Amino acid sequence: MGRRDRLISTSILRAIFRTKSKKSNQPGILARILAFFSIFQLALSRYREELFRKLRNEIWGIEEEEYTESFRSPSRSKRTDLVAIGDLGYSGSTFFTTPNSKYLLKSLPRAFEQSFFRNRLLDPYVSHMSSSPTSLLVHITDFLYCPHTSLGALIGTAPSHHIVMENILYGKDSCSQSDQTQWETYDLKPNDYFYPERDIAGGRLAPESVKDRLIDEFPDKIRVGVDEKEDLVAQLNRDTRLLQDANAVDYSLFLVRYPAGISSASNTAIPAPSGKKSPWRTGVRSRDGKWIYRIVLLDFFWAKDALQAKAMTRLVNSYNLFKIGKDHGPMSITTSSDEYRSRFLKMVEGIVEVEDSAGRPSGEIRYPPQETV
Repeated sequence: MGRRDRLISTSILRAIFRTKSKKSNQPGILARILAFFSIFQLALSRYREELFRKLRNEIWGIEEEEYTESFRSPSRSKRTDLVAIGDLGYSGSTFFTTPNSKYLLKSLPRAFEQSFFRNRLLDPYVSHMSSSPTSLLVHITDFLYCPHTSLGALIGTAPSHHIVMENILYGKDSCSQSDQTQWETYDLKPNDYFYPERDIAGGRLAPESVKDRLIDEFPDKIRVGVDEKEDLVAQLNRDTRLLQDANAVDYSLFLVRYPAGISSASNTAIPAPSGKKSPWRTGVRSRDGKWIYRIVLLDFFWAKDALQAKAMTRLVNSYNLFKIGKDHGPMSITTSSDEYRSRFLKMVEGIVEVEDSAGRPSGEIRYPPQETV
């Protein structure tokens, strides 16, 4: 891990381990001056700490001591550092995992994402998690922010906001190296939207390395029983209704699958992510017994009415006005929230396959017709 990543890691860990008594002391003038001139190691704090503690302890059943210890090195003789896993997103976010891989940390570099989650989505998110314990919205266990102005945040050398969330890939590291290569991940969004980086001028607006991260395609089907599909579709209906009501778009279905026959290196069952167990988090076995599937909803931080979304809408209209290529429909980040939800659920229906009563594959759930009076 490079110096920049190590300093960012230190900032995050200080915020996690800082006690309430230390937090209650307001920083003096000298401390504020030093904080302003910080380039990489920003002074971070936990946002609405008690609210997130309630989520962890009461709603998801995560023990506080176990959660905190996840951020420590398993060896007391080694320095405690988060594990940097680089830039995994098109947005430029940086990612870390805790030393035990149970939790994933993602930076939110865009101001509109930070304010949308903090001011508009957080309270409905907490209410939804309380009433829907099997929700597939990713579990966000902490939100870290920089409460004071700093040079590093202003010039973008270090992120000022981070979310801590469950790592749906937890358990992969317990497998042998050869078995780890058999884990597959897919970040799925409706593919019929317009993506300028992919669709304008023959896709020459971005290098292949960027376009490869833009949108995934699942080359197979999720083959499960009727009950599993009904549960999945019903839960996603509830979860995406919350996102639609918040005017969120561009979220994705994060799908993990690995062969059902593999186990951890110690020949025990592959451990599941932390918190209360639910089938699509611990893993649903495919109908043919070949795969284990895990699913969560990710990246629900883009509001349809954000200034950036409005600017991109005008950009698409300009493309169409000057006839740059064919006419371009809405982008995933500029479409309406109800339209995005409809296409998203249609995408899910298309990749989940069940069998009909005759044992033939079917992409749709066929409910018995209602009797007429």
